[in-house]
Amino acid sequence: MLASARKQARGLSASSLHTLIQVCPRPRHAPAYARMIDAEHARRTLRTGAQRLGQAAGDLTHPQPVPTALAAADALTDVVDHLAATFPSGPASMPRTPAPPLAPAHDEDAAAEEERSLLAAATARPAVIDQMRWLTADDLIHPLNAGLWQAATTLARRHAAIDPVTILWETQHRGLLAPGAEPAELLRALATPAAGDPHYWGERILHRSVLITAHHVALRIEALTDDPATAPQQLLLGSSRALASLNSVRARWHQTTSPAPPPPPQASNAPARTRAGPPRTTAPGPSRISR
Repeated sequence: MLASARKQARGLSASSLHTLIQVCPRPRHAPAYARMIDAEHARRTLRTGAQRLGQAAGDLTHPQPVPTALAAADALTDVVDHLAATFPSGPASMPRTPAPPLAPAHDEDAAAEEERSLLAAATARPAVIDQMRWLTADDLIHPLNAGLWQAATTLARRHAAIDPVTILWETQHRGLLAPGAEPAELLRALATPAAGDPHYWGERILHRSVLITAHHVALRIEALTDDPATAPQQLLLGSSRALASLNSVRARWHQTTSPAPPPPPQASNAPARTRAGPPRTTAPGPSRISR
């Protein structure tokens, strides 16, 4: 028995196997016990992957934090897919584990400054707003700034006039103005000239949004693994849904950071050459001289 078991667990010893046999109240139920062990192994594996994702998303000292975090998310997705093939498929309800609170930004003051710089730069150059559809209001962490950006993008898509007054009016009209906000202060902030291209500030905001979303996904999956009431199928379904929430911001990140494809080659205007006949495949024979 030990030799057969070691094919699946190389570190298994005779004493460990004896202990496992003793704690099994009914040896005939061993397959059920094995499924319980598999379920706990899946829980620990997912928790480890979620912790690695959270560490990668929170490590701002890495020279490329976003690609590192996305690589950790890919590795966790592979784990979920592998475990999904292990457990029998069937209908599973979503887990009832409460979602953890959103993690605060690493530097909220810097985030607020970048968002205000984006709004001022985009207001000064409204023609670029419609080109920045890869940035949504959900990427901005401050609700007031998110409301102003949503108003600006709405005006741009309607091809309406865009300036500090129209943005503020649209924000008020859509009910996006936060309570206690001073309109005069917002007008001054939107009219303040900002250094830099709106695309530059937008990419910095999207950069932060990817990391915040990845960190929240990690916290969500870790919370699922900490809930003993979550069945394996629910755990895998909840983890898969959490990872899918990263796809949108990830796709927009690749859209704005990937280099544009080279233009297709242009057709030549030179006249095409015509052949007098089919190409020769054999050496020409002796010519006949007519008499």
